[in-house]
Amino acid sequence: MAARNMWKSYLLWCANEHVSFRIPEVESVLAMYKIPHTWIEKPEENPWMLISMPSEDCAVKLMKRCVTVRSIIELWAQSTTKEHLDDQLKTLPAEFTSYFKKENKFKVVVDIFNKVISQEEKIEKIESFSYLPILGSANLKNPDVTYYYYEFFGLDAGRIPENPFNYFFGRWISDSERTAVAKYSLKTRHFIGNTSMDPQLSMIMANLAQIDNGHIVVDPFVGTGSLLVAAAHFGGYVCGTDIDYLTIHGRMKPTRAHQKKRQPNEDIKGNLKTYNLFSRYLDVFVGDASTPVWRSNFRFDSIITDPPYGIRESTYKVGSKKIAPIPDEMLSTHFPSKTQYGLGDIYKDLLNFAANSLKLHGRLVFWIPIIRMEYDPDLLPEHPCLETIANSEQILNLHSSRRLITMQKIMEPKEAEDSAIIHNLQYTFRHKFFNTSEIKGHGKEDESARNLTKRSKRGNGIAKLPCDK
Repeated sequence: MAARNMWKSYLLWCANEHVSFRIPEVESVLAMYKIPHTWIEKPEENPWMLISMPSEDCAVKLMKRCVTVRSIIELWAQSTTKEHLDDQLKTLPAEFTSYFKKENKFKVVVDIFNKVISQEEKIEKIESFSYLPILGSANLKNPDVTYYYYEFFGLDAGRIPENPFNYFFGRWISDSERTAVAKYSLKTRHFIGNTSMDPQLSMIMANLAQIDNGHIVVDPFVGTGSLLVAAAHFGGYVCGTDIDYLTIHGRMKPTRAHQKKRQPNEDIKGNLKTYNLFSRYLDVFVGDASTPVWRSNFRFDSIITDPPYGIRESTYKVGSKKIAPIPDEMLSTHFPSKTQYGLGDIYKDLLNFAANSLKLHGRLVFWIPIIRMEYDPDLLPEHPCLETIANSEQILNLHSSRRLITMQKIMEPKEAEDSAIIHNLQYTFRHKFFNTSEIKGHGKEDESARNLTKRSKRGNGIAKLPCDK
């Protein structure tokens, strides 16, 4: 490995979405591959991060997983003024100027954040670097070297400054795994439901769970299996359970506009076959998350899930107030009764399941809904065997959000320990979501909560609303 003073600086240029998930995802991938690094700048909101790593191979390895980053650039110069940027580029070391040789065809890409400029203006900016002694010929379709020039005009689209706040110039190294987001788009997916998880969020969850080749991954609230697709994409062997028989077997009402009935093989297995991931598919089956069916000595590498919140999907488990035994002759055809499954109980059972069924250092990644004005990180679910690694927010509406929690198993429980600690906020979320006048600071009920389950399908027949599964 190169000495630390020989490491190079790299610019991570990020996508302008899911901002709060950028740093946790990148740090999770760095830790998974044990990539040596030093952070130079790690702003939470600005669309870039600066990092120092030993080699270009480390940069490429990082980009093969990340979906919140667009590309990684070997940073040659950065400044808050164009003049200072030019001064740096005029005194580049030999290791950079070696790319200027005659046999290297090149192109220059201009990327402006928070300002729209014309093609003529882009050409003018490219020509402003004519002082660089580049000897090769320009080739826009098949260049040997690609140079990137970035200008950052801040985050406020309503107050765009006259000059950029930041300038960056460097050599392109690699694009990220964002092409997979389009590949797994819900618009073209074979089997979806009302609450199918967005593919980018699914892949972020897989990265936070550090799913790798050969890992065994389970989703105890599998729904339509969106998380299984992402896990299988990164090499995991996937399985899941859900108490909803119709969803597991792809027999619920179609969710796409103008589709009257489900097509043959329109189910979770069909999705994995469509994406050539069927070799990673173990199985999914009807099961009750409150009573896991797995052998007590079996261990998963990762658990990723989005439990139902009781908003767009009901929450229930097997149970009945009746205590009379079922006659033997009825057992083979008996469908068990169901009872309400409180949100707090869902997370209690989930954390206990993770503590007992994860491998040591395995990860649990899950969503939890929150009333924003009542949020307190100390009141999130916890377990003595699980350590919280990351906690990111996705805002749903004025008063509600959901947080993506990543936990790592740090020790084995004592026997089959049920030590999850659940606070009252998890039990009262659903009631307060539909009765926002009870939330401190809200004078009247938020109609968006009342109408959430009544909204019509939009855009290609897919309901673009917060997920429950």
